[in-house]
Amino acid sequence: MKRRDLLKSLSMTAGGVLYSRDFLGQSANQTQTTDKTKLATPIRALIRRNGVISQPVQIHLENTGATSLAVTKLDGVEIDRRDLATGSTIYELYLKPVSAVQRSTISVEINSKITIEEIERKPVRQMLIYVLPHSHHDLGYTDLQANVEEKQIRNITRGIELARKTASYPDGAKFVWNLEVLWGADLYMRRGTESARRDLIDAVRKGWIGVNGSYANELTGLCRPEELLQLFRYSGQFGQMCGVEVNSAMMSDVPGFSWGMVTAMSQAGIRYFSAAPNYFDRIGTFMVTWQDKPFWWISPSGNEKVLFWIPWTGYALSHVMKLGNDLVSKYQDRMDEIHYPYDISYIRWSGHGDNAEPDVELSDWIRDWNQKYEWPRFSIASTTTAFSDFEKRYGTQLPHFRGDLTPYWEDGAGSSALETAINRNAADRISEAAALAAIKNFNTYNPAAYADAWRDVLLYSEHTWGAWNSVSDSEKPFVKQQWDVKRAFAIDAEKQSNALLEKAASESIHSAPSNMIEIQNASSWRRTEMVYLSHNISEVGDHVTDSHGNPIASQRMSTGELALLTTDVPAFGTSHYTLSAHKEHIPANPVSYKNYRLSNGIVDVLIDPSNGDIAAMHLHSEEQNLVDTKKHRLNQFLFLEGSNKDHLRSSGPSNIVVEDPGPLVVSVRIESSAPGCKSLTRRIRLGAGMDYVEISNTVDKLQAPLNPHPGIGGPGDEFAQRGSKESLQFAFPLSIPNGEMTIDIALGNMRPEADQLPGSCKNWIPIGRWLDISNKNIGVTWITLDAPLIEIGEISATMLGSQRDPTVWRKHIDKTQTFYSWVMNNHWGTNYRAYQEGAVTFRYALRPHRGYDAAAASRLAMGLSEPLLVQKSSSSPASPLLLVEPSDVIVVTLKPSEDRKAWIIRLFGASGEDRTVKLVWASSRTGNSWRSNLAEEQLEPVGNEIHVSGWELVTLRVEKKM
Repeated sequence: MKRRDLLKSLSMTAGGVLYSRDFLGQSANQTQTTDKTKLATPIRALIRRNGVISQPVQIHLENTGATSLAVTKLDGVEIDRRDLATGSTIYELYLKPVSAVQRSTISVEINSKITIEEIERKPVRQMLIYVLPHSHHDLGYTDLQANVEEKQIRNITRGIELARKTASYPDGAKFVWNLEVLWGADLYMRRGTESARRDLIDAVRKGWIGVNGSYANELTGLCRPEELLQLFRYSGQFGQMCGVEVNSAMMSDVPGFSWGMVTAMSQAGIRYFSAAPNYFDRIGTFMVTWQDKPFWWISPSGNEKVLFWIPWTGYALSHVMKLGNDLVSKYQDRMDEIHYPYDISYIRWSGHGDNAEPDVELSDWIRDWNQKYEWPRFSIASTTTAFSDFEKRYGTQLPHFRGDLTPYWEDGAGSSALETAINRNAADRISEAAALAAIKNFNTYNPAAYADAWRDVLLYSEHTWGAWNSVSDSEKPFVKQQWDVKRAFAIDAEKQSNALLEKAASESIHSAPSNMIEIQNASSWRRTEMVYLSHNISEVGDHVTDSHGNPIASQRMSTGELALLTTDVPAFGTSHYTLSAHKEHIPANPVSYKNYRLSNGIVDVLIDPSNGDIAAMHLHSEEQNLVDTKKHRLNQFLFLEGSNKDHLRSSGPSNIVVEDPGPLVVSVRIESSAPGCKSLTRRIRLGAGMDYVEISNTVDKLQAPLNPHPGIGGPGDEFAQRGSKESLQFAFPLSIPNGEMTIDIALGNMRPEADQLPGSCKNWIPIGRWLDISNKNIGVTWITLDAPLIEIGEISATMLGSQRDPTVWRKHIDKTQTFYSWVMNNHWGTNYRAYQEGAVTFRYALRPHRGYDAAAASRLAMGLSEPLLVQKSSSSPASPLLLVEPSDVIVVTLKPSEDRKAWIIRLFGASGEDRTVKLVWASSRTGNSWRSNLAEEQLEPVGNEIHVSGWELVTLRVEKKM
């Protein structure tokens, strides 16, 4: 069943009330037929006739005889007398407007036959309703991606044609086409002729085309920090091409948004956010809570805000109702039901289905309505026009809310765990490549190549995963072709990110001696880490010395790599080492493995030999076991078939093999059988001098059973919703008395429950890089490199198939120190994958500590996500490019500007505390410094000290002297 058919057959959630399909309205013909059966239909509008305001009632009469006299009475009082011709007659009577709901009896007498009917008249809202036409951009789902791309390109042309055709219409009826998102416009500009490009630019300048700043309808909970910013980058570029300011964004279908969105939008100059989620399926309480309740959404720093506003039924009103009196009446019923306090509102009008064409009837209907009726009034508009008018009237009256609108649909990314991990890591690699180009050589930075790579990353995180029948008919070529395209976004992003990193690093490797290596730090803090040299780079030998000739601890690994312990690699700088064929240098404090315990004098980890789970973890010399073993153990594999948690299963007996015994690195491999899998291989690694333990879990997944009744309808549909559902997770139960949980998200962090706004998803939570649980004395930071979803406190991700009832979703997250990395699922009945198979690796790190430090957690997690870079080198260590003080303000982005005339630096207040930041440059080629934005403009000059608030993102442009 296609999404359009689902919309037609389901009830909807709105303002806490479940409205039936009958309430919303049926097709135009059905509505008309129903109206014809009525004698009298009140029209919820005001009309001015001869200077008098009236409220019309439509009368519908059938006269089977000759011309007759029709006498109409209201509550027994005659109000109309007229001759009635043979056949059907429809006319309006104009009554005094009511100020409260009024029930009356209306009767019509024709040839001594009296027809009586009860009517209910309601006060008419004197309100302006903005109508925002657009097409919902599903990159796939309804059709193959290539066909959808061409359709959305054609929609822009049709939108321009409709605007041109209606340019002489009265204000409010002139057509405006909103670019819901910008990937279609990007394709239009790249593929179109010069004439077509000029037409689009001209239409934007005339106001015929409304530009909205998001590149795609994104699963924002999946986005890395720079990825979230890149989501809005093209808006500035396109706005500059058209000579307009883009200050609005639309996002459709997806329920919930990561809190860092406010920061990212503000960096792009976006003030207005029209959010229009799917209105019925797997949306929890999101629409119940926020529909038709505009508010100012405040950023994590508290310094930025956007006007957030969800219209009735999200983006789908035109999918379930037709233009006409019924729409006008039911819309006002909706406003009454929620006690809507404003005289300006808006609706989305996205045509008839997803990826729909512009509605050619809209302008004519609004023109005719506004010419006939005085209230309510309708006005076709851009998002900016509607929201700015609303802000002028009511902006100071709106509530302010600060917190995460934790999204729901990110769970589907677990249906393609391998590709999700690939895309996640590609995004980090692109950021690291850009930083390396800024440090080493601007000439290696090709803006177009980086834009292409980011586009692929964004389009993987875009909400359309596959076909509408991806689960009900998974083997159909239509389904497989869509998945092939979707998967290619992640694969291409990986290829491009590797190529960009290789190019950025290529400057210094020519003619390099085989025994000299350079380790590059592309981060803004000094780093001490274990580095693993490939066999090709390290084949000269196992002995390592630094640039002063001092021996460095090293160890040849079972993989053929050479591990070495690097210390204090300078921020944005390098350390140089020399390899030789001498004996490895042993660390002063070696790591050991004995009786299933790994220990390095900082962290102790104990493996349960019966199952391979971690039974204990201690800070060295501390008695407290940081693992809560009452229910599950640390890194325990859990498999759930269906939704009944009584059927939760774990892995089988373990076979433990010591791959690397130390003294620099201990690596232990744990092999097990596991339900739903061909095999499960877990590795635990601990390095000398390291204050964290690394975990690597490789799941070789078996394919879930296929739908035995593929196709539309019947048992096939039921199987798609409930059959063959499964999920995989790894348990992380910690024992930290009164420990508080904090979760990293892109451009911020949040505490479950405390920082989640009402309507947020609580069954699962998307996570950025890390989670921390701490009390005042002790804690653990957990880092996830590949898997972006967690469950908190319990296995709560048990929502299978279509879920339309908001009351069944999790309502509260109690304080807990237990969480689960939810790595795989196939829970959806549409869009996402029906199954996955093959080997996927999920990497984690655990760092016990003696006090919560958000900046330290971010530094460690970013370091593991963007590892130190190794290459052969012949040059001497250069002075570090830049020193940022204090170190708890982190540079999350360093890159050459798009014009390659400046450095772009994004400073992030990672500690949550306000700081005064100093930038100390080694280069004498730095010029003036400016506060900047995503468009990399010179906004205002800055001096040597820059104020950065806690959780604030500050973008700087530092000119480069040529």
